[in-house]
Amino acid sequence: MTSAIQIENAFTAHERFLWGLCYRMTGNAADADDLVQETFVRAMKSPPARTDEPWRPWLVRVAVNLSRDLLRQRKRRAYEGEWLPSPIETAPPAFDPPDEQGNPATRYDLIESVSYAFLLALEALTPTQRAVLLLRDVFDYSVSETAQALALSEANVKTTLHRARRALQDYDRARVPITPAWQEQVQQTMQKFLGYLFNHDVAGAEALLAENVRHVSDGGGEFYAARVPVVGRTKVTLFNSRLAQIAKANALDVHSEWRMLNGLPSLVFEIPDIAAGFAPRTVMICHLNPEGQIDRIHSVLASRKLTAVRSIAK
Repeated sequence: MTSAIQIENAFTAHERFLWGLCYRMTGNAADADDLVQETFVRAMKSPPARTDEPWRPWLVRVAVNLSRDLLRQRKRRAYEGEWLPSPIETAPPAFDPPDEQGNPATRYDLIESVSYAFLLALEALTPTQRAVLLLRDVFDYSVSETAQALALSEANVKTTLHRARRALQDYDRARVPITPAWQEQVQQTMQKFLGYLFNHDVAGAEALLAENVRHVSDGGGEFYAARVPVVGRTKVTLFNSRLAQIAKANALDVHSEWRMLNGLPSLVFEIPDIAAGFAPRTVMICHLNPEGQIDRIHSVLASRKLTAVRSIAK
């Protein structure tokens, strides 16, 4: 019989790993919280048959199956506006170990695999492709370990991984390594962009943007937000200029703070006394193309998407 102590020890040993896996599977921190809790609820109700063997393979199978079910349900539900991953804080050191032995050399490292670019690229995959790719290329599982965790044949794992990697070819061609120098460049570029906006320097702001730049906002139907992406230098500059002008014209009490979110310097904005319907908290994450221009701006407003981001200390 499985004891409460065994369950507690398994939870302590594997919670962070499972959370990291579930977050990458779903792109949502709140969902990852729920999935990890449900995994251990199932461990208490129906524990593995061999509790004398390592628990992680069994826990991974349960967590991945729950994640796949959630992804399938999400595909069936309509989402109001644009969907974005929920931001998480990723200040060094890395927040979750890839395996029980340490940090293996993988196709995608820990920080890259929680970047917005990577998480959004995963949206092109089926739930099973996503699970196989994460276990093999992020968490360094062998083919046989992946097959065991997902209840697939080894041949199926190899075929699924091949298809998943092929679907990520565009991402792989455009990927930029997340290094301290790159992080610094992102922050400096964002600072310049926002400075130009508040000083009404349209030309300066546009010069920092890629020609095909996209600004995507996720209000989740909870707050006012652009329901479709704003595309192009001129439109993105105008959209953000208007936001800056509204804040200045209404003398809004805007608090802001730099955070390391999903591997990149990002801004957290809080406006405590904002009017109903407008988001009191917003996270802005920017991505640069290899030439150093902003090619994507992501604004996350929905409350459920911001559960893993600390409030600004007053």
